[in-house]
Amino acid sequence: MRFLLLALTVAVVACTAPEAPPTIDPTRIAADVEHLASDELGGRGPGTPDEDKTIAYIEEQFRKAGAVPAGDNGTYFQTVPLVGVEPLPSTKISWSSGDATHPLAWLDEVVALSHTQKPEATLDAEAVFVGHGIVAPEYGWDDYKGADVKGKLVLLFTNEPPSDDPAFFGGKALTYYGRWTFKYEEALRHGAAGVLIVHTDETAGYPWSVVRNSWGRTNPYVKLAEGESALTAAGWITSEAAAPLLDTSPATAGKSIDDLLAMANQKEFTPIPLQARVTGKLDSKLSQMDTRNVVAKVEGSDPAKRDEAVLYTAHWDHLGRGEPDTNGDGIYNGAVDNATGTAIVLELARAFGAMKTKPARTILFAAVTAEEGGLRGSEYFGRHPPIPAGKIAVDLNYDGILPIGRTSDMTLPGYERTTLAPVVEELAAKMGIKLEPEAHPEQGYYYRSDHFSLARVGVPAFSLSEGQTVIGKPANYGEQQAEDYRTKRYHQQSDEYRPEWDFSGLQQLTEFGLELGLRVAALPELPTWKAGDEFLAAREKSWKQ
Repeated sequence: MRFLLLALTVAVVACTAPEAPPTIDPTRIAADVEHLASDELGGRGPGTPDEDKTIAYIEEQFRKAGAVPAGDNGTYFQTVPLVGVEPLPSTKISWSSGDATHPLAWLDEVVALSHTQKPEATLDAEAVFVGHGIVAPEYGWDDYKGADVKGKLVLLFTNEPPSDDPAFFGGKALTYYGRWTFKYEEALRHGAAGVLIVHTDETAGYPWSVVRNSWGRTNPYVKLAEGESALTAAGWITSEAAAPLLDTSPATAGKSIDDLLAMANQKEFTPIPLQARVTGKLDSKLSQMDTRNVVAKVEGSDPAKRDEAVLYTAHWDHLGRGEPDTNGDGIYNGAVDNATGTAIVLELARAFGAMKTKPARTILFAAVTAEEGGLRGSEYFGRHPPIPAGKIAVDLNYDGILPIGRTSDMTLPGYERTTLAPVVEELAAKMGIKLEPEAHPEQGYYYRSDHFSLARVGVPAFSLSEGQTVIGKPANYGEQQAEDYRTKRYHQQSDEYRPEWDFSGLQQLTEFGLELGLRVAALPELPTWKAGDEFLAAREKSWKQ
């Protein structure tokens, strides 16, 4: 009888003991990276035959993992309707004051396109200087101050008022208010017909050549909905070309660009109507392009919480095929950017799919498209999520992970802004990982990866990135590897799979993301943004929808 009781006790303990976490296999991650970055998939260009092969592979891996479809009409795919807009050299933009007209040299002084998604658009608008073009109620800041700019063109500086106070525009860290994308959105909300951003190296953080090269080619946009408004003209103007235009008002006459920037940096700034009109004929070559996100899920086990989800994202796309380099290689394989992140999401799907007892909340996976074209796939996903944004607990994003081995540190920019901070920090301590802050917060990298598309609709979101202190390597090894990648392989044909890579670091990031996702899936309440954060209002709005 004693042995029978002992056997029963062991059996009960075995049944009630917590399930061991699934094993994360770095060899599977490596195999996925190798295939996704192979010449066979041609650089994974959206809207090309290489997309078809890429997403078929991702679909197959989700299916094998046991993750079921979560896309359109019971499939694994969510169609993302995009329109490619290529500004043509026949575009003409000029400004006039009195009897004098001043043509602006295309690409050398101005670059702009129409957001109307029409082949031709005409602009004829009064010009108004609106400082930084920011409305931020939580900071008591309003560059428009009730001015009527409907149908007008606004000139403004990018970036935001400088501050060393973290409680004011994030201190040295760039907030979304400083991004040029916000400036366009805010101007449209005020009814402006057009926007020209006055470029300086200081405010933009990069030279005019970057603007010229980025805006002088085709850019993809999510297709406008019926009746949706858009800017007639959106673009940039050099400070040298903008100076005489800004000089046309008595309030700005005789002031240098630096003087005007100093004015814009003051909370008391008020909009300044310029005694000038900006006219233009914007010609565009349009191309329709349907591309696809790949979306799957592992259903939650708690009937009361399975309609909520933990989301994992990574972009599957890269730059596709282009002109051959000096070695005759015309394929931008994108091994690090972002076969690595996609492979991690696939391994996470295998891990959750293998669990006998599923998490309380549903686990959602999205391999998104068109990140390289401006986060377009995740933008569409954020607007049309398979689970309402207000019910997504968190988005954990992976993008561009260097396979350099395990690190004693990690970077998770943005986690500290959410109510998940204690959960993240406790897990990092348990795993012996030091959480390092973002190296260059003033560059606004938080707003340049797919998690941002979820944050802007309210979802607590951040990326998980490797650290630079590589275990068993010299102190500066990680920094050297990162610099080597940035200068020699980033967005180049040489971003290819390397057999000698050490995938233990990707295993580590996957394990961290797995454990973090499990903890979030079990939380009694949905996470949110901390008080005062720029995305808190969007979170609260999402809960009401």
